[in-house]
Amino acid sequence: MANKIAAGEVVERPASVVKELMENSLDAGARNLEITVQAGGKRLIRVLDDGEGMTPDDALMAFERHATSKIRRAEDLSRIHTLGFRGEALPSIGGVSRLLMETRAEGERVGTAVEIAGSRMVGVREIARAVGTTLTVRDLFFNLPARKKFLRADRTELGHVVNVVTQYALAHPEGRFSLAGPGARQFDFQAVDPLRDRLFQVFGADLLRRLVELEEELPLPSHSGSPRDPRSGEKVRIHAFVSKPEVQKPNRQSLYFFVNRRMVRDRILMHALGEAYRRILPDGTFPVALVFIEMPFGEVDVNVHPSKTEVRFRRQSMIHDCLREAVRKALMEARPQAAFSIQPEGIEVEPTIVPETPGPRSPTWLSRSGRTGVAGTAPLPLTVGEPVPAGLEPRSDLQTPDGPAATDALPAPAPGRDPSPPICAAAALVSREQAEAIQAASSITISPAHIHPLGQIEDSFIVASDRGSLLIIDQHVAHERVLFEKVLRQRGQGRVESQRLLLPLIVELNPRQQILLDDLTPELNACGFEVEPFGRRTLAVKALPADLSASDCSRLLGELLEGLENEAREVSLERLQEKIAASVACHAAIKINTHLDRSKMVWLIDELLKTRYPMTCPHGRPVILRYEKNEILKAFKRI
Repeated sequence: MANKIAAGEVVERPASVVKELMENSLDAGARNLEITVQAGGKRLIRVLDDGEGMTPDDALMAFERHATSKIRRAEDLSRIHTLGFRGEALPSIGGVSRLLMETRAEGERVGTAVEIAGSRMVGVREIARAVGTTLTVRDLFFNLPARKKFLRADRTELGHVVNVVTQYALAHPEGRFSLAGPGARQFDFQAVDPLRDRLFQVFGADLLRRLVELEEELPLPSHSGSPRDPRSGEKVRIHAFVSKPEVQKPNRQSLYFFVNRRMVRDRILMHALGEAYRRILPDGTFPVALVFIEMPFGEVDVNVHPSKTEVRFRRQSMIHDCLREAVRKALMEARPQAAFSIQPEGIEVEPTIVPETPGPRSPTWLSRSGRTGVAGTAPLPLTVGEPVPAGLEPRSDLQTPDGPAATDALPAPAPGRDPSPPICAAAALVSREQAEAIQAASSITISPAHIHPLGQIEDSFIVASDRGSLLIIDQHVAHERVLFEKVLRQRGQGRVESQRLLLPLIVELNPRQQILLDDLTPELNACGFEVEPFGRRTLAVKALPADLSASDCSRLLGELLEGLENEAREVSLERLQEKIAASVACHAAIKINTHLDRSKMVWLIDELLKTRYPMTCPHGRPVILRYEKNEILKAFKRI
């Protein structure tokens, strides 16, 4: 019972087992690790290493609680230098699975095999094997069905295993890490030096050339506060790779922090990185960062969480400030190019925007605190029309290019004339029920026969009149709604329009995305794409939906896969179709800062009003704001 209770803290899912076994292997000096999983690790997990192995006596003792602890005296808790140290992993795993350990130490003539099933020793025998250890875990949670039913689908669990193995491969580039899944090898990272080569193996060349490398050393002061002798070696060393501002992620999945080669989640480090990118990235977006911190073991406490993924620093403020300033300095020295300059072929980037100072070319007519009229002069009260949605406040993704980007025809801008990125690619997808509720709650009734376009504001928003009322229409999300319903309609009819590419577009994937793509490929092909594997962790895109440009494809697939990584549960087929349709529509829709002549504005409004939910885009942004004549008269103090 004690082992089952401990397993509840240590063994959360198959990835937890892989993590604990890899830590034991690395602590034993292993340089080659081969991991095999079946059914996402629920049926089988095997970790083979070439570490120092165990003697027969140690192999028998290893399944007693705390017998493998690296702690010999109380003082060791304050200077933990190994990945594992409590000695709870093996007995906990053996308590909830059928476990077989095969091991041999250097100098031993034969090896030892110990078999455990639910904490009971089933058998012990001599075997022939090389130096090292192999742990085979079968039928995880076979004796705890209540825990077993909380596990996710095989692909989901395999994705978590991929994440864990990838993290340790990043922290230990001098070792070889191989992961084999059902019927295929997921990856095989060979030992490399330097660390930059490991990043190339995991993330590929495209991302690597958009990362800035930095190294920083900071001598630690003595505990009395006086400066320490620099020759003492007591230093904090930071080695990091951080992305240029052009790389913007919608979540924190691409942030990796390692302290003394241990993958950790720490608020102090997260906040320091956020401060370093303040005023560099728009709100709600995140960089890619891999931060490796080396410090004296006595300066960090890793015994603060059962899974050992959280730490506590003795000098939190110093670590925070050191990381923040190091990243700031590296970004300033790198002087990354502006996003609208020429980029290497195949890279699609988002611009880094500094909001303009309000003026004649940058009106503040959308701000909550001081909205003004169309000409930027007369204030409008907060009660006019519908409440001001958060999506229509001044946004950092509203950029005025150096010149107008006119298009010859809708629905997509001309090639090479994408003046700004989609403005709702990172927003949450609104369900059909939510859209119906928003539509029902809206009191706006509009008819295409009575709407007359008057012009555009900043080539981004259409201003129109409707029987004495004023309408402001977001042209990007309006077109997005039109394309979204078009893609879903064609998907339902099985005749999605697609365009073949003259040359296939090659997209690089990380290991986790490769797992997700296996299930996503059939639906992508049904939605107008034609994708197939092209070598290891690369994808060849041979056809695209007709409305999508090739330059948007890589970013679309990346955002779609990153969004699916964050799903807390399995995605239904209907929701998956909506996600793909929303992504295609967002990237194919006309952008802000795009001039439209009157005929195009009329066409867009007519098509918008033919849709089922013309008031919101698929991500929940409002499409139309309406200002009644009486509200305008009140604002001008006429009534």
